[in-house]
Amino acid sequence: MSFRFRLFFALICATALSLSAAEGQTLSLKPFKDELFAYPPALSTGDNGAYTVLDYHEMRDINQRDEVPERRVRAQYTDPGVRKVQQDLMLKTDAGDIRHVAVGRTEGASIIVLYLHGQGGSRKQGVDDFTFGGNFNRIKNLMAGNNGLYLSPDFPDFGDKGAAQVAALIDHYAQQSPGAKIFVACGSMGGMICWKLADRKDTGGRINGLLLLGSLWDDSFLTSPAFKRRVPVFFGQGSHDVVFPVEKQEAFFRSILARKSYPTRFVRFETGTHGTPIRMVDWRGTLNWMLTKAP
Repeated sequence: MSFRFRLFFALICATALSLSAAEGQTLSLKPFKDELFAYPPALSTGDNGAYTVLDYHEMRDINQRDEVPERRVRAQYTDPGVRKVQQDLMLKTDAGDIRHVAVGRTEGASIIVLYLHGQGGSRKQGVDDFTFGGNFNRIKNLMAGNNGLYLSPDFPDFGDKGAAQVAALIDHYAQQSPGAKIFVACGSMGGMICWKLADRKDTGGRINGLLLLGSLWDDSFLTSPAFKRRVPVFFGQGSHDVVFPVEKQEAFFRSILARKSYPTRFVRFETGTHGTPIRMVDWRGTLNWMLTKAP
């Protein structure tokens, strides 16, 4: 074997190893205003770090953070320049026409995050830069800054029809970005669609993580395709949530955790109310954890 051939062969092997290592690397989202959106101090932790109680205070976490409480966050929490890559779109599918807002890469995305609103909401809630402490602006910027795609759709109901439309939306964008990990965040009643997606053969076999934010529980998840794939689940709940009591969501979380150390986390915002988790969830920390656990 000539020296030139041996050198060529060595270069080919080195390139193959380099590509293999790159493919094996887990995506990690780059920071965006992490210091402003960091969690408040932990009051306690348990279950080997899977369960955390955080010291939430309305005076600090709403009144000091917002210029107009619950209506407009202070300017330093947002970067509205992300609107340059924001589009209000209509997708025609067999399940119906789906109005949705897309932020970031609609093709070739590395990660896709959907937000499903609750009762009385719309696609506009999930892209409002100024409400919920600027947290929707943060997820938009995180996706835009990491070659990702963020979607906030309308849907007709929280039943099978709504789930079918969201599933069709996921199917469309998954085809446009076949290498993307897909995470679905559900606020309040939107959780009904989260659990329905997990139970479908198509989306249950495709999604890579669920975030339940001030939402509800569903025991059918324990027999779903998503559960069998060990799709990671995050729960954020206020301790003073009068719509969905924290005790019931904690009990559901523990029923999941008991199944062979299933990948799940629970963050309890002490004194927080129904909308607190949407305002306070650390998108980057949660998604980076999910990316390490995603099937």
